[in-house]
Amino acid sequence: MAYALSQRSKDRMKGVHPDLVKVIELAITKSEVDFVVTEGLRSKDRQIQLVAAGASKTLNSRHITGHAVDLAALVGGSVRWDWPLYDRIAMAVKAAAADLDVPIVWGGDWKSFKDGPHFELNRNKYP
Repeated sequence: MAYALSQRSKDRMKGVHPDLVKVIELAITKSEVDFVVTEGLRSKDRQIQLVAAGASKTLNSRHITGHAVDLAALVGGSVRWDWPLYDRIAMAVKAAAADLDVPIVWGGDWKSFKDGPHFELNRNKYP
């Protein structure tokens, strides 16, 4: 089944780098798991709140510059946080990124503080 981004997800990508938007738009058509964009561009104040709450470990987030998005898996119309769902979403995002020749980093590949919903443009090409 092919999925499509909701208007709400598209709205949440306003201010996100166009290359990352293209990756996410293609990824939803490739994904075995439906997903929504929960957050794209965020303010420094929002980032400070997330660090204080333990939901982020850095004040140097790629979200602040529009180089990152967070996705949430949808199963039966409900958001789910089961880790295996994010492996499957990551496969679709990585495939879309490869098709578009856009290097991305998945938070689920990080060695510490694994962040399955997080995808960002690689800093080497997108400083």
